[in-house]
Amino acid sequence: MSTQRFRNRKHETAASNKTPRQINRNLIFNLVRTKQPVSRADLSRLTGLQRSTISLIVEELIKNGWLVEGSIGKLPRGRNPTFLGLNRSRAILAVDIHPTQTTIAVADIEGRIISQQVLMLPQDANKSLHAIVGAIRKIQLFHEELSFYGIGICLPGRTDLNSKKLIFAPNLKWPVLALKQKMERATGLRVKMDNVANACALSEVWFQSSDGQHDLVVVNVSEGIGTGIFVNGKLLRGERGMAGEFGHIQIKPDGPLCACGNYGCWETLASNRAAVSFYTKARNPHTPPTFEALVKMSQSGDQSATQALTQMAKYLGRGIRIISVALAPKEIVVVGEITTAWHSFGSIIEDQLKNNAFTKIPILRPAYDGNTARLRSAVALVLSEDPAWTE
Repeated sequence: MSTQRFRNRKHETAASNKTPRQINRNLIFNLVRTKQPVSRADLSRLTGLQRSTISLIVEELIKNGWLVEGSIGKLPRGRNPTFLGLNRSRAILAVDIHPTQTTIAVADIEGRIISQQVLMLPQDANKSLHAIVGAIRKIQLFHEELSFYGIGICLPGRTDLNSKKLIFAPNLKWPVLALKQKMERATGLRVKMDNVANACALSEVWFQSSDGQHDLVVVNVSEGIGTGIFVNGKLLRGERGMAGEFGHIQIKPDGPLCACGNYGCWETLASNRAAVSFYTKARNPHTPPTFEALVKMSQSGDQSATQALTQMAKYLGRGIRIISVALAPKEIVVVGEITTAWHSFGSIIEDQLKNNAFTKIPILRPAYDGNTARLRSAVALVLSEDPAWTE
């Protein structure tokens, strides 16, 4: 959240006595993150919590290694305050898995990306797992100065948290859940994994791009389309973790064959793959471009590329309208490479959302952190599900 947006609030609302204590810790942590350096007195004023309560929470966060004390301020009278900040030596490893490649990043506990690398994965499943684990170990050795706290993994599929099984991942052809055990054994770090759209929804709230007080849907647009739904203060998972598969709602019965086995699913018409397919059918190139290349071609004046992206944007907007009617969220956030061209195609998506609307139009926006949203969400997975926040 921007500093200006923070200032526009009268104050931060603290949790009531009936709210679990981790919500107040979350509140204090995020205030320090956005306002640092900040004193205990500042935190009390911003939250309305008593100074004794603030001191207890701050001491706990310092003891657990989340906060550190820094410089001492000067006041004309009274005790000089000690300023607080986040522990910048603590880091998270973020892993964003795609069917053919994986991005691995080092991030601090503010969600800022320190470094990242892309691995092109071999088709052999075991070799893919070995490549990812090997890259993680090299990163650990290279960043000896950092204290890695955990690993967050974003998946292009649905997992059942109770059975700990990957139950729906039509675009992923290798046993990714084996990665968790291999990675924990190789690194000694705790690993948290979840569907990328769920993780992005959690990230919007954890890092306070969204206030967490209203219903929110994140639409992740990549090889396929997935949605993360945040309602009544928590993620909506549904039976066996399957809530949010809007990407497999049929939009066009005679449309393209989907990886799930049906025809004309939303993601066959509005995903990155769909845009590339539209372009390929129009131009029949020798080698299909990547989606990133397609965006650059459009920005350079290639009309076929622009038409393909326009067609994708129209279908994307139509699917988002279905979400708006079905769930009536206050806010819908789009994540993915399409956000880099939002200035060109965002209005097309929004026009489709507004077309023949009979419910209140939700706020529609791209993720504030653009292409790093998926990596940042992997950081949120580790932080928000840590025992320090949930015990």
